[in-house]
Amino acid sequence: MDPLVAAIDQGTSSTRFLVFNAKTAELISHHQVEINQSFPKEGWVEEDPREIMQSVHECIERTCEKLCKLNIDVSNIKAVGVTNQRETTLVWDKDTGEPLYNAIVWLDLRTQSTVERLINKAPGRNKNHLRHKTGLPISTYFSAVKLRWLLDNVDEVHEAFLSQRAMFGTVDSWIIWCLTGGKNGGVHCTDVSNASRTMLFNIHTMDWDPELCRYFDIPMEILPSVRSSSEIYGWMKSGSLAGVPISGCLGDQSAALVGQMCFNEGQAKNTYGTGCFLLRNTGTKPVISDHGLLTTVAYKLGKDEPACFALEGSVAIAGAVVRWLKDNMGMVQSSSEIEKLAAAAGTSYGCYFVPAFSGLYAPYWEPSARGIICGLTQFTNRNHLAFAALEAVCFQTREILDAMNQDSGVPLTQLKVDGGMTSNRLLMQLQADILCIPVVRPTMSETTALGVAMAAGAAEGVGVWSLSPGQLPHVTSERYEPQINPEESEYRFARWKKAVQKAMNWETTEPCYNGSGHSQ
Repeated sequence: MDPLVAAIDQGTSSTRFLVFNAKTAELISHHQVEINQSFPKEGWVEEDPREIMQSVHECIERTCEKLCKLNIDVSNIKAVGVTNQRETTLVWDKDTGEPLYNAIVWLDLRTQSTVERLINKAPGRNKNHLRHKTGLPISTYFSAVKLRWLLDNVDEVHEAFLSQRAMFGTVDSWIIWCLTGGKNGGVHCTDVSNASRTMLFNIHTMDWDPELCRYFDIPMEILPSVRSSSEIYGWMKSGSLAGVPISGCLGDQSAALVGQMCFNEGQAKNTYGTGCFLLRNTGTKPVISDHGLLTTVAYKLGKDEPACFALEGSVAIAGAVVRWLKDNMGMVQSSSEIEKLAAAAGTSYGCYFVPAFSGLYAPYWEPSARGIICGLTQFTNRNHLAFAALEAVCFQTREILDAMNQDSGVPLTQLKVDGGMTSNRLLMQLQADILCIPVVRPTMSETTALGVAMAAGAAEGVGVWSLSPGQLPHVTSERYEPQINPEESEYRFARWKKAVQKAMNWETTEPCYNGSGHSQ
C-alpha cells in the first residue's frame, strides 16, 4: 500500500477530513460536517470554537471508519496537514483550554468603527498606512482589529490577558493546539501564510512586528510562534490517529495555490468558496499592488526554504450569495438548484446584483458599501435574479483579474479554478465569457486539501511526498472556452461597474433617527 497523507480542511461553512495517496494524489476517502454560523447582530458573524473542534474530531473518526470498511489500515496515514479559513479570530484560556468568546469570522463587520478610528489616526488618513510592512490595507477583514475588539469588549478576554492566561490564534492555531494536547502541552503555533493575514506580521522580516503590535496595542506574548508551512509541529495526542505528526499548515487560499501546482511566478488560481480568492504567485519577492490587491505570503515549504509571495484579490461574497438566496430569501431549496433556475433564464435580462453584504473587498476596500439589486422591471423573475447572482461572482472575479494584469503588466492567458462552486457548469462557462479567457477546472476539485496534504507529506521527517517539478502528480482537468463576443462581455461588465457605484457609501456612521439602530 502506498503511504497516505490526510488533510483537515476547516472552512467557513464546513469542516472536512480527506485522505490522499501520497504517490498518485488520488482522494481515497473523506467526511464532511457543516458548521453553524451565528449572526448575533447585523454585520456580526460568529462560530463556536468548540463546535469547530467537535467537527474536526467527527470528520477524522468517520473517515477512519470509512477506511476500515475499504480494508485500508489507518496506520498507512503518515502525516496530517491543517488548512483553514483565514483571519477568523479566537482567544482561549491556556489553563482551562476553553474558548473565551466565539470565533469572530473573517467577514464580520463589527470592527468598522475601530477601523475608522485607526484610519483617522493614520497620517493623511491613509488606509494603506501599514501596507509597506503588512501588504494589507487597514480593514475589518484582518485579525488584528478583531483581536483588538475582543480585548476592548469582552471582560473574560481582558481578564485572561491580565492574568496571562489568554492565547490568540487563527483557526489553524486553535486546531493544532487542541490536537497536540491542548492545556496539556499543546503546541501554540501558526504558519507564515496565516500570520501574514493578521496585520501584526512583517512580510519582510517574516516575523511578528513590535511596531505593528504597538500600533494595535496588542501584547506580543499572546501570539503563537510562527513556523514554515511544511515541518513537524507536533503529534496527534488522541483518537484513531494518535502519534501521527501534524506537519503541514497553510491558510486555505495558499493551500489551493499549492494544490493547483502554481509553483511558478505568474501562475494563478481562483477559489470559489464562501468568498472568492484569486492568487497569483509573484515568486520570492513581495509585490506591493497599486490597484487595491493584497500582498500575502503564499507559502514557505520547509524551514530552510525561501518564502514565496502572492498578489491576492479577495471577494467577500461568492458562494455566500447562494446561501443567502436559499436561507434568507427561500428562493431555492438547495445550492445546486440555482444552476437550473439561472439556466432557465439564460440571461439576467438587464438585472444586476452587487452582493456587498460585508462591504466591498478588493479592489475597492469600501466597508460602507451594501448589497444592491438594480435594473429590475415587471418582467424580472427569480430565474433572472439567480442568473444575476452567478454573474455577480464572475464580475467580481473580472475586477480582480483586471487589477492583477495592471499590477503585473503580464495578462493572464488562462485561469485555474477550484472550490465548491466550480461544480456549477453554468458558472464556469459564464466566468470564461466574462473574462474572455479559458477557465481550467481540475476533475478532482479538492485542491485546498490536496495542497496542505502535499505540504504535510513533504515535510522533513515525513518525506513521503515529493514536490520536485518532475514528480508532481498529473491532474486531469476540463477547459471552458469563452463563447460570447468580447463586445457583449464588455457591455455587461460596464453595466455591472455602474451598479457597483450605486452600492457605494450606503452605510454611514452618522446618528440615525429611525429607531433601526444601524449606526454604530
